[in-house]
Amino acid sequence: MDPIRVMVVDDSVVVRKIVTDVLSADPGIEVVGTAVNGKVAVSKLGNLEPDLVTMDIEMPEMNGIEAVRAIRAGVGGSARSRVPIIMFSTLTERGASATLDALSAGANDYVTKPANVGSVGQSMESVREQLIPRIRALTGRPAAAAPARAAAQAPVRPRQAPPRTGPRSTPAVLVIGSSTGGPEALARVVAHLPASLPVPVLMVQHMPPVFTRQFAQRLDRLGALRVVEAVDGTPLVPGTIHLAPGDHHLVIRATRGGQFSTALTQDPPENFCRPAVDPLFRSAVAAYGGAVLGVVLTGMGSDGRNGAGEIRNAGGTVVVQDQATSVVWGMPGAVAQAGFADEVLPLERIADAIHRYLTPVPTSVGIAR
Repeated sequence: MDPIRVMVVDDSVVVRKIVTDVLSADPGIEVVGTAVNGKVAVSKLGNLEPDLVTMDIEMPEMNGIEAVRAIRAGVGGSARSRVPIIMFSTLTERGASATLDALSAGANDYVTKPANVGSVGQSMESVREQLIPRIRALTGRPAAAAPARAAAQAPVRPRQAPPRTGPRSTPAVLVIGSSTGGPEALARVVAHLPASLPVPVLMVQHMPPVFTRQFAQRLDRLGALRVVEAVDGTPLVPGTIHLAPGDHHLVIRATRGGQFSTALTQDPPENFCRPAVDPLFRSAVAAYGGAVLGVVLTGMGSDGRNGAGEIRNAGGTVVVQDQATSVVWGMPGAVAQAGFADEVLPLERIADAIHRYLTPVPTSVGIAR
């Protein structure tokens, strides 16, 4: 199999060397070129024909966000207009805002900028751990040296969900999980959820602190429902979406009088993530039984699979995004492969499905004669 062709874009000589050295050490990856800013990157795109681009954000002449917009618009060669792009971000307010702008412009994912982690050795290890798995996931090329893992990440056909042993419960809560590609997917879903949605909503997007607060603020401006970064102890009522904060699991806690509220924990990461989707899904079943609607959107890995199984086994409903519209069909694919998905739908139909499951079907009333 041919190696994955990567172009590295960064105005820092040190960062370009770190990234290039790390990627070149992987036998399945070839660095086919570098660029000192977005303008040079766009001009080289057609000739280099990379399978993926790593992109710094702050660069002279044309920054990373402008470069992403230009590439997605077809500048530099329409054949590469959909090339996966991974941004390098700083874990600051400004860095978070710029990264979210880049994702909105069409970037696929982001990693922490290596210059922020200390020594050169630490920087290289950070790049290796963060970047290489994302490159493989976004290009659909698992590591050849790990056949068992490769088989687990290969595209799969959804298994039909097994017949229910009892009636489907009417959902009393909506829980959503996503990761790679999730910010744009969640934005499109949230924008189409009506203000009349009759249940509370809780969401997990794999993101670090600072990012989740700004992401919640952006989602809040998109649709009719209020979106907040979750805090501990907030009563769950319709009309509000609670987004898990970075570095905390978001779960549902029972309160007095049969009510429920948000709860934040720093229990160990699950599926290498905190926040993780599985703890939220499990807690929803513990609180509401089968009256849960779970949605799993695009994302790398398998977080949410086990929780989705618990939702469906309790009598709840699970909807996942399909492969064609997912940036990475890891999380939703894992749920579908396990046979836990009631429906596998393109992204543009997810909001309608949510509304359909949460809107009671009117019953006909007989007329006395």
